[in-house]
Amino acid sequence: MDEAPTITTLSIVIPVYNEAATWRELLGRVETVELPLARQIILVDDGSTDGTAEALRELQSERPDLTVLFHEVNRGKGAALRTGFAHVRGQWAVVQDADLEYDPKDYARLLEPALAGLADVVYGSRFLGGPHRVLYFWHSVGNRFLTLLSNMLTDLNLTDIETCYKLFNAGVLRQIRIEQDRFGFEPEITAKVAKLGARIYETPISYAGRTYQQGKKIGWKDGLKAIWCILKYGLRSRRHVRREAAAHAAQTSANLLSE
Repeated sequence: MDEAPTITTLSIVIPVYNEAATWRELLGRVETVELPLARQIILVDDGSTDGTAEALRELQSERPDLTVLFHEVNRGKGAALRTGFAHVRGQWAVVQDADLEYDPKDYARLLEPALAGLADVVYGSRFLGGPHRVLYFWHSVGNRFLTLLSNMLTDLNLTDIETCYKLFNAGVLRQIRIEQDRFGFEPEITAKVAKLGARIYETPISYAGRTYQQGKKIGWKDGLKAIWCILKYGLRSRRHVRREAAAHAAQTSANLLSE
């Protein structure tokens, strides 16, 4: 008798903070997008105060098929992703913001090199030619500067390290201990996957950026912290990162076995 085919699963990790106006529509887009694999949806409320947390608690009781997690106080995007990644059960995991800046239809682009066996990590770049809303010039300059600085220390040629859309092989993800609680997650994880020797691909994605009036949260202080994180993690030796990765992977495996 033939063995049943293995079903590959994509875990979609969605950090949520004060997104009452958008999270429901975003969840609908995530649930209805066509995928060549199964999906696990993980929502992490990061201490919302606008009614989002209460609505997600109702959803949790109504939808046992979803994984809904909560922080009692706001801790930051990196902390929310750390919580969400600990519950990943798919072979692949992708980060999805709860606003509407990024379109889940682009998952297919991210998955293409991954499912072809070419990549361990795939970044969706806003600067490789996809359609995008025209917004802040200095944000664009800042993003390109941070990417350039990161590339100088990781020896990569990425075009957009600050993108939300990052797809990871779960095996790689389980080797990474996320230290940063806020937006420092972006340069931290970029440096760590680079120094682990992961195969990294980049693909163009669309981008419908928000204004600050619409709820955009990242600011100039986060830019300064990103520079600090680029230097901190970019200057770590490959041996240090790989030693840390081995220890974290062993702890993660032990945690999974104990559940």
